Amino acid sequence: MNALDYAVIGLYLALLLAMGIYFSRRQKSQADYFVGGRALPWWAIGISTMATQLSAISFISAPAFVAVKAGGGLRWLGYEFAVPAALVILILVFLPIFHRMRGITIYQFLEERFDRSTRRLISAIFLISRALATGVAMYASAIVLSVVLPLELWQTILLTGAITIAYDYMGGIKAVVYSDVIQMGILVGGLALCGAVAWSAAGGWESALAAVDPARLQTIDWKGWGLTQETTYGFWPLFVGGLFLYLSYYGCDQSQMQRELSASSLSGSRRSLLFNAFGRFPVVLGYCLVGLLLVGVLARDPDLGRRVAETRPDFLMPYFILGYLPHGLIGLLVVGILAAAMSSLDSALNSLSAATVNDFIEPALGEMTEDRRLLYSKLTTAFWGVFCTAFAFAAGSISDTVIVGINKIGSLFYGPVLAAFLLGIFSRRGSGRSLCLGLVAGVLLNGALWIFVPRISWLWWNVTGCFVTFLVGSLSRQPLTRISGVWRSTVTGRWIAWALACSLFTLLMIAVAVSLSTLK
Repeated sequence: MNALDYAVIGLYLALLLAMGIYFSRRQKSQADYFVGGRALPWWAIGISTMATQLSAISFISAPAFVAVKAGGGLRWLGYEFAVPAALVILILVFLPIFHRMRGITIYQFLEERFDRSTRRLISAIFLISRALATGVAMYASAIVLSVVLPLELWQTILLTGAITIAYDYMGGIKAVVYSDVIQMGILVGGLALCGAVAWSAAGGWESALAAVDPARLQTIDWKGWGLTQETTYGFWPLFVGGLFLYLSYYGCDQSQMQRELSASSLSGSRRSLLFNAFGRFPVVLGYCLVGLLLVGVLARDPDLGRRVAETRPDFLMPYFILGYLPHGLIGLLVVGILAAAMSSLDSALNSLSAATVNDFIEPALGEMTEDRRLLYSKLTTAFWGVFCTAFAFAAGSISDTVIVGINKIGSLFYGPVLAAFLLGIFSRRGSGRSLCLGLVAGVLLNGALWIFVPRISWLWWNVTGCFVTFLVGSLSRQPLTRISGVWRSTVTGRWIAWALACSLFTLLMIAVAVSLSTLK
């Protein structure tokens, strides 16, 4: 990197801080800080949600998984098969309930349906799991900086954490959403740029394919049930386990649903999720195709292959960017990756703060003025930023690729948390006490599977944890007092048509994946 690259990076970081200052001057209440006054446009929310999902973690790890990860390849596309189905369920069932509550956190529903202890337990699970996963995300962004900047890895972790905390502390959810919109444009443009450069460096598409091991082109293992290490990414664990994973992540995770609560209407929230239902797959497909092209680059550049082999798979993309892109564009693409990484961090910090203040601090301290609520909101944002930064130092030992580490942490908790909401929405059974016991049982079961039965795919943890929690939580029954008949159908002909469109899109994704496996 040279002075031009550093100037590009510096200008972007200055823009982030300026956005934080600008939005901080418009904050009058806690609702402004956490949900943007419930006036954010659906398209900005949709892009922000996608930016968090398709962040630096995906940009770094997905091509590495396709190109060099042992046992990797295009089977990563299987993660996308369950997304449209999960989002349709959330659009039709979960969103109407959350919008009727007009709350800051979705865990308010659990207090109204069960009791305050249940709300606090689920919120605590969110705080722990999201904070740990955010630490891994910070580590991912630090990988890039440690390659392209003359800094040690620990220094880049501190740098990334400090910048993110600064503009998130000031700007709140509006700074989060609109910075995500900017970075998504940079990231998509950077992906296209990397693809074009990799195509040229590999000698064209045919030359790249000639270097690809046919096993890496396998996209769907129809017979794989995820009961052995070799079938971890079989179709059934990816689709069934993925459905439970995405239902929980998009619908029961404050860091995702908080943005949907920021829309001006229920219709706006639904549109933002539909945008993700159809928009995720093309970007992920782009990540994977770049990974195939990088196989061709590695075949022609033994030095690049040696450097990756001597370090770790996640260094592939940073080394490629540094070695093949011209100055100026290197800086721009590093900006894109940094911005993508920060989109995961800033939304997590804001939602961690929202859950801490609304689910713990306010109930404990009682009535407060809006100024004091806003102060606590910002202070807890800073606290979680420091915590996640500290955990980032241990993130590299969780998994040999960052994205797998993120999903393993989440899958310990996603199923049990999903079960809590499903029990509250669809069943008249269950009490706060039985549900809390079920949550503990579900998480302990998943932890035991991770430690003692590692051959079972971690994707199934989302299913096992959900069923165990739901079963134990249903063992008791109490009268429904404040919420009766929680789910009221708001399905109209238009949304039925969109549900059918999502089903057809799922079939299209599978067809595209199958066609890619026949390329060689």
